[in-house]
Amino acid sequence: MIIALIANTRKKENQTISKQVAEFLKSRNVTLAAEEEMAGFLEALPLSAIPPGQLDFILSLGGDGTILQIIHRYPQFDAPILPINLGGLGFMAEIKRDEIVPHLQLLLDGHYWIQERMMMECLSAQQMRNCVVNEVTLHRASNPSLIDLAIYLDGNYLNTFSADGIILSTPTGSTAYSLAAGGPILTPELTAFILTPICPHTISNRPIVFLPKKEVRIEYKNSRVPAEVCIDGFHTYPISKGEPLTLTYSDKRFKLVCMQDHDFFSTLRSKLGWSGQLRSSAENP
Repeated sequence: MIIALIANTRKKENQTISKQVAEFLKSRNVTLAAEEEMAGFLEALPLSAIPPGQLDFILSLGGDGTILQIIHRYPQFDAPILPINLGGLGFMAEIKRDEIVPHLQLLLDGHYWIQERMMMECLSAQQMRNCVVNEVTLHRASNPSLIDLAIYLDGNYLNTFSADGIILSTPTGSTAYSLAAGGPILTPELTAFILTPICPHTISNRPIVFLPKKEVRIEYKNSRVPAEVCIDGFHTYPISKGEPLTLTYSDKRFKLVCMQDHDFFSTLRSKLGWSGQLRSSAENP
């Protein structure tokens, strides 16, 4: 079995945990790979030496941002990602640091299942393509006031939003920026697009959920300074008046390793601090 270990090493303690994880895996006869800058430290093979089809799993040590980095940095790898949360608020990275060894053993023993999640594809006016895991945001950038964004679905006009911007997200991204902007939470196995205006001028402009079979085209309508497109918080570029931004459903998926005790709603209760409690029948006559 070949497992790649990719960690957020900006925190020194994560390097220590990575070393411990590497030693555990190697003690179980796992062939370990790592990014070039960490391969020597972990006594692992450089990731560039592993043919994409031979990689069995990717172990992500960090937060949800680390998972996004892996998907964007290594699109050639299709291996399922086992996310371990060494960060803060993480909806994909659920495994806590004190649960690492038991969950790694479950992985090696085959007690897991693979969840496939949808992605989007974003095409700029300059024919630049990006795969999208969480969301594409088109926002006003340095414009001092609201911007106007016209939205078309399969060429049919939907609306022009006067707002700080627009978020188009996947179900995975529904618990990220879209949620902060008032969008709905979708369970990650759904196949849907979420369109969420950011601080719209008209309060009746509400988030919309629709099937991703439709092509979404967004046009920036103002002649002031360019607005900005941001993809998953990593890729950014300006967009000028009249330039279209096109978003479609991607045939590509990304895969997460889930353990048998995985429960999305339990994660929501924990991460969002929901405090509702079941009441006994005596309290509910």
